[in-house]
Amino acid sequence: MRALPNILGIFLFLLTVMSCKEQGQTQPVSDEAQTVVEPKDAVLDKLFTMMQGSFNSGKQAQADSSYFDISLHMAPIWPEQGNFLYVEQAVSANQDQTDRQRVYKLERMDETRIGSIVYEIPNDSLWIGKWKTPEAFSSLSPDDLEIRQGCTVFLQATADGGFSGSTNEMSCLSSLRGASYATSKVSVYSDRIESWDQGFDAEGNQVWGAEKGGYVFDKADATESNPSE
Repeated sequence: MRALPNILGIFLFLLTVMSCKEQGQTQPVSDEAQTVVEPKDAVLDKLFTMMQGSFNSGKQAQADSSYFDISLHMAPIWPEQGNFLYVEQAVSANQDQTDRQRVYKLERMDETRIGSIVYEIPNDSLWIGKWKTPEAFSSLSPDDLEIRQGCTVFLQATADGGFSGSTNEMSCLSSLRGASYATSKVSVYSDRIESWDQGFDAEGNQVWGAEKGGYVFDKADATESNPSE
C-alpha cells in the first residue's frame, strides 16, 4: 500500500513535464513565410519612370532654326508583362502624321547597363494617338512586335542622377535616305530627354539626322501633355 503514493507522484511528474514541452513548442513556419521576396530593381524602375510622359523640343527650335519642334510621347503599356513603353514622335504642329512609332522594353543587361530594346509595331498607323489611352494595347501582344536587331540602346546611371548611353557602333541597320546603319545617343533626366539619331552610308558619311548635336526634349507638365483634356 505504501507504493501507491510513489506511483501517483511519478505519474503527476510526467504529466507536468509533457505539459511544459507542449507549451514551449514553437509553431512550424508556413511555406508562405519562408518565401524569399526577390529585391526590386530600383535603378531600372527609376529609369522607366523618368522616361514616361510627354516631351517636346519647342524651346530648342525657337533658339536654333536648324531644329524642328518635335513632340515625343512615351506611355507605359502591358504593366503585368514587363517594362514596356509605347513611343510616338511627330512634328508638334501635325501630330496626326507621326514620323516614328515604336515600343521600347527596358531590361537589365548586366550590373551596370539597362537595355532599351526597340520593337516595330504592325499596322502602326492604327495606334496613332493611343499614348492617351494605353489600355487600348490590350488587344495587342508583345509577340506581335518585331524586334529591331542591333538597335538596343544601352544606358547607365550617371553621377548627376540621370542615365546615358548609345547603340553599339554600326550594329543598327538602316536603309532610310540611303543610310547603311544608324546610331542613337540618349541621355535621360528627370526634366528632359536628349536624343541624337543619325544615319550613315557605307562609307561613314552622315546622310540624315541632326548635325550639331542631339534634340533636347523638355518634359511637359500634366496639362500640356494632353491638350484634348
